[in-house]
Amino acid sequence: MAKPKRRYVCQACGSVSHRWQGQCADCGEWNSLVEEAPQSVFAARHDLSSGGKGISFEPLNAPGEKLERRTTGLAEFDRALGGGLVPGSAILMGGDPGIGKSTLLLQAAAHVANAGGEAVYVSGEEAAGQVRLRAERLGLASAPIRLAAATSVRDILTTLGGMDAPRLLVIDSIQTMHSDQI
Repeated sequence: MAKPKRRYVCQACGSVSHRWQGQCADCGEWNSLVEEAPQSVFAARHDLSSGGKGISFEPLNAPGEKLERRTTGLAEFDRALGGGLVPGSAILMGGDPGIGKSTLLLQAAAHVANAGGEAVYVSGEEAAGQVRLRAERLGLASAPIRLAAATSVRDILTTLGGMDAPRLLVIDSIQTMHSDQI
């Protein structure tokens, strides 16, 4: 990563120098150059605070709305999630290749879909046909899951924007997704 360069700014005229001098070369003022804290390259290009709005903080122990957890039909998975899925939450599942992450998520999606909730499964690693084969092997082929193979975040969001929000959205796997806006 590039090392941020030092900047010295004249307090009298605002002139910038990359090395300290006793006298400002632009206005002639003595002892007016002050070192500014270097900005990262990212911060220099993206002022993340401009255009934002203030947020309010509340105490952690403040009473809030009770969020209902929704079961996935997989007892151990629900237990690991603290009792099921919380609406609006994002869950990142990790693990070594081949341990069954995709299988577990497909089973959870099938349970949600079979219980009457809309489940959407977007695969970035496998073709839709491969996911169907796994569903058949697991006896889940009749589950009303909406299935797509895609890796473009923009395309996925555009498609989801034109339909009712699903009860469960599975992105398998997040590392295969890309955005042309980043």
